[in-house]
Amino acid sequence: MGEIEQKPTPGSRLGAPENSGISTLEHGQKPPPTPSGKLMSIKIQMLDDTQEAFEVPQRAPGKVLLDAVCNHLNLVEGDYFGLEFPDHKKITVWLDLLKPIVKQIRRPKHVVVRFVVKFFPPDHTQLQEELTRYLFALQVKQDLAQGRLTCNDTSAALLISHIVQSEIGDFDEASDREHLAKNKYIPQQDALEDKIVEFHHNHIGQTPAESDFQLLEIARKLEMYGIRLHPAKDREGTKINLAVANTGILVFQGFTKINAFNWAKVRKLSFKRKRFLIKLRPDANSSYQDTLEFLMASRDFCKSFWKICVEHHAFFRLFEEPKPKPKPVLFSRGSSFRFSGRTQKQVLDYVKEGGHKKVQFERKHSKIHSIRSLAMQPPEPNSEVPKQAQQRASLTPGEGAESPGGQSCQQAKERKVSADECGPRQSPALQRSPAGNKRADGAVEAAAAEEEEEVAKDRTQQSKPQPPQPSTELSINSQGGAVPANVILSPNLSPDTKQASPLVSPLLNDQPCPRTDDEEEGRRKRFPTDKAYFIAKEVSTTERTYLKDLEVITSWFQSTVSKEDSMPETLKSLIFPNFEPLHKFHTNFLKEIEQRLALWEGRSNAHIRGDYQRIGDVMLKNVQAMKQLAVHLWKHGEALEALETGIRSSRRLENLCRDFELQKVCYLPLNTFLLRPLHRLMHYKQVLERLCKDNPPNEADFRDCRAALAEITEMVAQLHGTMIKMENFQKLHELKKDLIGVDNLVAPGREFIRLGSLSKLSGKGLQQRMFFLFNDVLLYTSRGLTISNQFKVHGQLPLYGMTIERSEDEWGVPHCLTLRGQRQSIIVAASSRSEMEKWVEDLQMAIDLAEKSSGPTPEFLASSPPDNKSPDEATVADQESEDDLSASRTSLERQAPHRGNTMVHVCWHRNTSVSMVDFSVAVENQLSGNLLRKFKNSNGWQKLWVVFTNFCLFFYKSHQDNHPLASLPLLGYSLTIPSESEDIHKDYVFKLHFKSHVYYFRAESEYTFERWMEVIRSATSAASRAHSLSHKESHVY
Repeated sequence: MGEIEQKPTPGSRLGAPENSGISTLEHGQKPPPTPSGKLMSIKIQMLDDTQEAFEVPQRAPGKVLLDAVCNHLNLVEGDYFGLEFPDHKKITVWLDLLKPIVKQIRRPKHVVVRFVVKFFPPDHTQLQEELTRYLFALQVKQDLAQGRLTCNDTSAALLISHIVQSEIGDFDEASDREHLAKNKYIPQQDALEDKIVEFHHNHIGQTPAESDFQLLEIARKLEMYGIRLHPAKDREGTKINLAVANTGILVFQGFTKINAFNWAKVRKLSFKRKRFLIKLRPDANSSYQDTLEFLMASRDFCKSFWKICVEHHAFFRLFEEPKPKPKPVLFSRGSSFRFSGRTQKQVLDYVKEGGHKKVQFERKHSKIHSIRSLAMQPPEPNSEVPKQAQQRASLTPGEGAESPGGQSCQQAKERKVSADECGPRQSPALQRSPAGNKRADGAVEAAAAEEEEEVAKDRTQQSKPQPPQPSTELSINSQGGAVPANVILSPNLSPDTKQASPLVSPLLNDQPCPRTDDEEEGRRKRFPTDKAYFIAKEVSTTERTYLKDLEVITSWFQSTVSKEDSMPETLKSLIFPNFEPLHKFHTNFLKEIEQRLALWEGRSNAHIRGDYQRIGDVMLKNVQAMKQLAVHLWKHGEALEALETGIRSSRRLENLCRDFELQKVCYLPLNTFLLRPLHRLMHYKQVLERLCKDNPPNEADFRDCRAALAEITEMVAQLHGTMIKMENFQKLHELKKDLIGVDNLVAPGREFIRLGSLSKLSGKGLQQRMFFLFNDVLLYTSRGLTISNQFKVHGQLPLYGMTIERSEDEWGVPHCLTLRGQRQSIIVAASSRSEMEKWVEDLQMAIDLAEKSSGPTPEFLASSPPDNKSPDEATVADQESEDDLSASRTSLERQAPHRGNTMVHVCWHRNTSVSMVDFSVAVENQLSGNLLRKFKNSNGWQKLWVVFTNFCLFFYKSHQDNHPLASLPLLGYSLTIPSESEDIHKDYVFKLHFKSHVYYFRAESEYTFERWMEVIRSATSAASRAHSLSHKESHVY
């Protein structure tokens, strides 16, 4: 027999001491057999308030009992749950999965063990199974009733309305009030009854599964979600409460969170008698001491909380279960407790790989039958529905203890669950990676010198004589595992946090995030690869963003307006009633698309027949229904004009709109959101064109797509003139906010053509100026030093009678032009040859348009007389603007908060220009989806939800966030593919580069990679001349 090759683990490669213990995760290892012997009966109270009795061997470890409960429920994601019970000192503790049950539960006949949620993930979308979400919803319901989940009345009423919807179905006022009278979901429920009924009316048509999802979506945002408070005192004796969550350790005063210590900040956790100690990493910016001390009621309370912290850290931060410590030769010091079970990463991987059967389950309190998949499917043969009723179950030893957990349990008159019928869940070792302890966000390849010094210092301290009182400690290493106390945690790794980065910074903060390389690789292999699937997925992702944009108007702006009496009722009735039907329609549209994608991906058996591997029928149905909403679309242009008119006539309304634009949720100019429904029609047309191109003509999906394309093309043609007119109108009003010294920029017949940075030659040399080209006049401005960062107009050149001369040889300045008007001439220089050509082309077209008009346009400057000076004469204005120029040459990170990230400012800082044609192309090339981002000097990839719009990438933690964490304006950036020397050995990676700023982005498939390249290239490079001319012709009206 040959020897088994021992592969090096990440821990051994980093120099960690060899561990002689046997891990339950090693390949080839089987779970320990269930011990034989005398049985003991244990009562388990389920989350639906029923009780089950399980018989297990006395010497069996706690894991046997938990597996029996999960198998009884057919629960795949059982690792989020645990068993808690009162010990002999009446302290509620968690059942240790490694210790024998008999040593933990001393009087099992008198103890009821509760099956409850133990680990609350940061996002409920990580729960893959409907049954799991149902059990989480029951836990939320239980916490509400017990007063542990505190919230305001509105949130409480909304939560209960979703519970009622899942239990009795659609709204009926009489049934609602009768049901609420019989069921108390929260103390003082009577005062909220009217509000609950009102909210329930909005949930018509919502399935129990959707109600659970919405319930968890609301609950996860509450501060007390998943929180179990542990009373303590600080060093000053102030009463506080400690809690642990997925992000770290939290400190509460009453029910108010006053502090949080993320796992990345924590270097060591320990307890000594009644004292709970948190050792933090050194931080020059922090006022906290190195070690924080909290006093708890007793040593048992302290140890119990310490164990919970150890388990939360391991479950959310590790790739794999930590290996056991080697047993000491002579005597032990401290606790040998460790986390046992699958980590969250392993649970997610196992469920996504589909290593389980999808079975039906019964909701005890619901009248509506539910199954785990999104679509109804017949029950599996030989599979019965496990009912959560008061039944008796026994677990007896036998060979069947090693059988897979997917096996069904048979019913009898007196129901029993035995080891040979329904054995423990499959050993985690069979699905887990052979690598050693890894952090969910990756391991650090090399520690910094400072860390090595600190390790040496800790080891020196460990070798010194210690006081006789044992101190039980948890030290956290750079891979996140519980290891000997002399190994420390790398400070540059941290969990996801909810802190937002500044919006206007192109140098985005390197916020650490769990690395998902393996997860993404598996995802590519599992999901469909046909192009039509990815096009359908693009519809889904962009629809999510579109709904968020509609909510800016229907929810956020409407809420702001309702608080202040500054908008006329006629204007309100013109805006909001025309947006709310659209929001409702597209909410249902998104649900249909996502359900179709779920079927397409194989989350039900429908894909076997091939009935759902298409999207044309969904698009056709909804495009036809969309035509009924055309009356609302026609009103959006009118609403935009009415809003701008109201702003001009009311200072209060102007201030309200300006203040709203400063909110993070309003990430674009407010009037842009009013045109979003018109822009969305262009997206549908573009998507359907790609679908028709991709599908063979003989397929049914092609016929549906072609019919939908014909419908949407007709709608776009009808609204095309309005769309062009409104885009120009919106852009003129947006520019007006950036300019000082203009009276009537928005005038009938005036069209915006191009804006950008050029250098103007004067007596002081070349000075940077911002130029604005319209179809009748050219303005030049300088950036002022006002708090709003507006541009001050210095002069105007009417285009009627203007000529353009290339004068590089005359003035000795590269890319130089002389613009000769009827009354004045100026010399300007572009930053490059291509920029000069774009300006010459647009100027010549604008001059031709002016010549065809009736004659010269009257001046519209409010102040600052025309600059008639020759280049040899320097005026005071030039001197002032020169000072402005030197003071304003900063990066975008240092802009003032108000209007510091508009397109005008981006062009100023990037020394480039953008035309109305480019804006129109950008409207057609919007995109949303998940991307992995990597910085030039970072070690791992960060998964982000990315929205491309308005020449800018906006970054979100997830698609559910209401506002972006940061943004990256793309004008001036170069788009390339990484070279071999950059050591990026991944597929579908593109690179964005501007000066010293380098970002790598990784897509999930070839199609999405090509789409992101296509839309970003439209923002980073100019359109071809032919393309531009075709667009310009369409914009003249």
